[in-house]
Amino acid sequence: MIDRLTTGTSRLDMVLGGGLPRDAISLIIGLPGSGKTILAQQCVFRHAGRRPALYLSTFSEPLEKILRYGQALSFFDPAAVGASVFYDDLGIVLSDKGLPGVLERVRDLIREHRPLIIVIDSFKALRPHAPDAGEFRRFLHDLAGITGVLPITSVWIGEYKDEEMATAPEFAVADAIITMGTNQAAERTSRALQVLKLRGGGFLSGRHSYRISADGIAVFPRLADPGEVGAYRLDDHRTSSGIQAIDDMVAGYWPGASTLVAGPTGIGKTLMGLHYVFDGARNGERGLIATLQENPTQLERIARGFGWSFADDRVTLMYRSPVDLYLDEWVYDLLDNMEATDVRRVLVDSLGDLRNAAPDLTGFREYTYSLLQRCSRRGISIMMTYEVPELFGLTQLTEHGASHLSDNVILLQYRPSETSMTRTLTILKTRAGHHDTRIREFEITQDGITLTEPAR
Repeated sequence: MIDRLTTGTSRLDMVLGGGLPRDAISLIIGLPGSGKTILAQQCVFRHAGRRPALYLSTFSEPLEKILRYGQALSFFDPAAVGASVFYDDLGIVLSDKGLPGVLERVRDLIREHRPLIIVIDSFKALRPHAPDAGEFRRFLHDLAGITGVLPITSVWIGEYKDEEMATAPEFAVADAIITMGTNQAAERTSRALQVLKLRGGGFLSGRHSYRISADGIAVFPRLADPGEVGAYRLDDHRTSSGIQAIDDMVAGYWPGASTLVAGPTGIGKTLMGLHYVFDGARNGERGLIATLQENPTQLERIARGFGWSFADDRVTLMYRSPVDLYLDEWVYDLLDNMEATDVRRVLVDSLGDLRNAAPDLTGFREYTYSLLQRCSRRGISIMMTYEVPELFGLTQLTEHGASHLSDNVILLQYRPSETSMTRTLTILKTRAGHHDTRIREFEITQDGITLTEPAR
């Protein structure tokens, strides 16, 4: 197993199986603006207090510009520049002496500073200065030899396109290859990175979302639950839904179970979730409401109308706007909140907003499955709402597969008559238990959801 060097962001280290391969060559590729330079500098300053680091620019971006924009980042330490982080511009040497001059300059800098890390940005800009492909391959061989005889971790940055990976010789030399780019789904654009190659160890496959901010690169690894999980123990007592009539229909919910509440707009899905969370709080079970529908002010007004309040410290409210939402980031925020507050009940309102934030249906299903499995293993019961488009006569519950993953499925519908419109409730599914299959009418009163006599 090859030793690893942290990138400066723990979740990217998780993707890489511990970090970049130490004393090896890592290639970070992507189109301009994808965050390659920020990631490289984040790694450099993370190790600034241990051994020196070299950051070498070429013709891609002026050194002055790299430094100017770097100072706006929170991890950039001006005191380290010139003391443990050394910047140098290879452009002048490249123009005067070509690639042999670059080798000589790199060799001199290594002798002077004995660095832990060397970054070359952009490495691709070196290739046009080779008279032919054979000369560039010899340059690669000599450069790898210079850094390979000493404990130095090299990071090469380049604006490569996908088709260049099959022909550019630097991809064969690199021990690790990370690609950074964007996903486009309708009007949404999200950033994603992927590990294409990593010698000497495993890594997390697939595309992993990331954001760029003043704090650098924040990575949100793809939430893929392990295929094989050992047995785990769950409590064998049922928990209340917060609505006595529903408890009579399903005999309560198992701890760690997932419940999907589906129905059209305004039918009472969110209210049913509030019943569930605040009933748990009343009985000493901490709850978390993750909402993308109403903002905190709106949701507090709804809750107060039924005698509840988010001033209750046993209930945590996590609101995220559905605009510019990263599903990956949202899931990790949810998991962090669940860990920090030790919750037993969670309401997710709603699945439709999460689906819209997912770049593809397969990824959404993977995230839903993985989230439900993690909640089940920890004995956390989760209720999810889902809005269906039909007001009457529902023909399809959800095309996203969430109903198949849920342990319980509750369908809320409108039923029109000549003079009025009533609400109905049906228990479609209860895993590991019996349930009442009748269609029940219900009303929303000041006491919340109240079931009436069975509908004709």
